[in-house]
Amino acid sequence: MSAEVIDTRKHSLEHVMVLAVKRLYAENILLGVGPVIENGFYQDFDYKFTEADFQKIESEMKKIISEDLQFKKELIPIDEAIEYFRQLGQKYKVELLEDIKSRGTSKMNNKEEDETTKNLLKENMVSIYQIGIHRDLCRGPHVQSSMELKDMGFKLDRLAGAYWRGNEKNKMLSRIYATAFASPDELTTYYLKLEEAKKRDHKKLGIDLGIFMFHDTSPGIPYWLPNGTAMLNELIGFWRKEHKKRGYQEIGSPLINKSDLYVTSGHWEYYKKDIFIADMGKNEVYALKPMNCPNAMLVFKSQLRSYKDLPLRLSDTDRLHRYELSGTLNGLLRVRSLLQDDSHNFITEDMIESEYNDIFAIAKKFYSIFGLKYKYRLGTRPEKFMGDLKTWDKAEAILKDILAKNGEEYFILEGDGAFYGPKVDIVMEDVLGREWQMGTIQLDFQLPERFDLEYVDKDGQRKRPIVVHRVIYGSLERFIGIIIEHFAGAFPTWISPQQIKVIPISEQQFSYAKSIVDQLVEAGEEIGVDLRVSADYKADTLQAKIRNAAELKIPYILICGKREEAENKVAIRVRGKGDIGAISLAEFTSKILAEIKTKQINPGFD
Repeated sequence: MSAEVIDTRKHSLEHVMVLAVKRLYAENILLGVGPVIENGFYQDFDYKFTEADFQKIESEMKKIISEDLQFKKELIPIDEAIEYFRQLGQKYKVELLEDIKSRGTSKMNNKEEDETTKNLLKENMVSIYQIGIHRDLCRGPHVQSSMELKDMGFKLDRLAGAYWRGNEKNKMLSRIYATAFASPDELTTYYLKLEEAKKRDHKKLGIDLGIFMFHDTSPGIPYWLPNGTAMLNELIGFWRKEHKKRGYQEIGSPLINKSDLYVTSGHWEYYKKDIFIADMGKNEVYALKPMNCPNAMLVFKSQLRSYKDLPLRLSDTDRLHRYELSGTLNGLLRVRSLLQDDSHNFITEDMIESEYNDIFAIAKKFYSIFGLKYKYRLGTRPEKFMGDLKTWDKAEAILKDILAKNGEEYFILEGDGAFYGPKVDIVMEDVLGREWQMGTIQLDFQLPERFDLEYVDKDGQRKRPIVVHRVIYGSLERFIGIIIEHFAGAFPTWISPQQIKVIPISEQQFSYAKSIVDQLVEAGEEIGVDLRVSADYKADTLQAKIRNAAELKIPYILICGKREEAENKVAIRVRGKGDIGAISLAEFTSKILAEIKTKQINPGFD
């Protein structure tokens, strides 16, 4: 069943819900809007509900579906529709219609009105749909009969307050959210995934595992605790090593800049609302750095560049700050302070394809290490953009051609490009099938122009470089939040905050336990691996120590008693596999280092 058919059925089900509400509560109940959303739909009512009403409404919806009621469509003049809804007292519908009428077709937004709706409004007509006693303004389409919805799985999910038209000065309405799928089985699967997602919630696991914390004095800005700092350092270290091999050069730039820098780059015009700003008086306005690209432009411009210097890949992991609205903050997934594995690659036009292919290869390596599936999304020219249409069309055509040749799955999201150029986003799928936007690869002809960047070509002429803005992880905060949920905190050994816990059975083995820790750390140092290993010397029982290590999801627990000490062995307990017996410390050391060096996803010796 296509997405369009599913959406039509969900929208029809929303009208069935309103009809059920009218039957049960009030025929003239005041209605706001009721669109289809990703996993269902919602409807706003000017009425006080409680979630205790849901079961009654659902029962009435099922009854309506079984009655085989017809959906009837009619087209009427917009003025007639305004008068009709005014007589019914449906003030919100009247407001919508008057707004549509006043805007006219010249101000229509392509994202809001489809061609059918536009054509109707050119003729000052609107469409009305009716099922039973419910008659409403709607563009449709709908199913022909309520019986077509009999196989759907649906559930009224939650109740929320919503200001009319999203304006806090307006009245708050009651919004009923419903979940809807093509079948009851799909609905059941969805709720099972929701339950699993709750268990994996990074906001809880991150605290339980000692990875991060938040405090009211810095809303939206995480504190990285020792375990989280270990993960950050491991991710950045891997990024740094892999990119150095590929000719990337790391830089650092000021975290506070005069606003003039962002006026030049265009961010002051397009991005100002998201910038932390400090007005120091005397016409000195400063900003906390929200992105690295303007500073990278200055580094490029700081000296005369030759075509022999290109591609010049200037990378950094400087901390950025963005003033995200408080209502959008969400653990590590939406923060106000973040690190990016950023790079600005200065190239010539004939290098675009090879540079993108190199970046695609990096993305493939990074995501495969975590066992993550991904696809690419091409974002085209947004409504507000910098530059001319000809340059934009050229850039978009280049990226479409590169993506087609690359052979990886991709799709196009119209209007989703950056204000200075089209972009290719990395959309990752986690173990629950959820999609997340991670890295991005943006093609930019505009900032080199605004900063008047030049290099000397082989013919001695001054020419303008092109810039590829790119991140692979994306925000490291977001990446860690997502992999916490993807792995449910049970990370691959190489990225685990604590990799090995040594547990002596009694105080008599404390000295042996310490020697194990020392030998493992030393063996790691010899080959450039920072093994994160510690011993538990607390006065707890053996069972309590094992339980504590298991709750922290440590990949390896090494238990040492009299026999292990006498034979220079360790009894190994592997996360997810249990006890696998005792082996020599030398053998364990060799195996664990090999696992970390190869970045094996699952712990355990096969």
